[in-house]
Amino acid sequence: MAKPSTKQGLIDYCLRKLGAPVLEINVDDDQVDDLVDDTIQYYNERHYNGIERMFLKYKITQDDIDRGTASGTTGVGIVTTTGTSTNISGYGTTTTNFYENSNFLAVPDHVIGVNKIFKFDSSSISGGMFSIKYQLFLNDLYNFTSINLLQYAMTKTYLEDIDHLLTTEKQIRFNQRQDRLYLDIDWGAQQVGDFMVIDCFRALDPDTFTQVYNDPFVKLYLTALIKRQWGQNLIKFRGTKLPGGIELNGREIYDDAIRDLDSIKQRMQEYETPPLDMIG
Repeated sequence: MAKPSTKQGLIDYCLRKLGAPVLEINVDDDQVDDLVDDTIQYYNERHYNGIERMFLKYKITQDDIDRGTASGTTGVGIVTTTGTSTNISGYGTTTTNFYENSNFLAVPDHVIGVNKIFKFDSSSISGGMFSIKYQLFLNDLYNFTSINLLQYAMTKTYLEDIDHLLTTEKQIRFNQRQDRLYLDIDWGAQQVGDFMVIDCFRALDPDTFTQVYNDPFVKLYLTALIKRQWGQNLIKFRGTKLPGGIELNGREIYDDAIRDLDSIKQRMQEYETPPLDMIG
């Protein structure tokens, strides 16, 4: 009972923390469902245990290449945006058209951040049996008497620096609300059937990873949200006298919940996920 593993189990736990079934918690079931969704969303976006790093493999298709290499104003996937300006002195109304390529991949909606994509092509310095790295290892490191490890490490670092300068990182753009990963690359150089690997972060689905429902932060945060909603529902009855002279104290419940939320968010800073553009 104290270790909820389902959505309903989490709700029951939080209501008991607020006094149910001894007290009646004046919050509608739909309101509670909304608060659960808000809690999971906040947990996924702010808590480092709410996400996981993963590597998605994607196979390039001809449609991807066609959209990426489209040119002009009527190519495959070209999107036209029209801007209109009015009341221009001497011109009246002017219309301007802008054209954008659909050079993006649709990613799953549980992906909340993309770090990078791994290089598609192999480098002459670090990849293949004819690479400099392979030849250096083959010719000089068959035993440890012909070269020392320090020299090898320095040479390897030097070659990697050259590789980094000559083979730049692929430029990407990603926005979580679009579920689109834009790849600003030379699509004409890609081959159908090649694979790319996307280094990204995804939000944990609590229905799949049920331990999310038992996370201490999730339980505390949802309890405080329900308490705040309870107080907010009762505020409009402030001053109303019940039989026996009892008066509803919605404002006190609401203010107490606000203090709880402030305290939880303050503690949350110790567990927050770094900005996604700084991860890695």
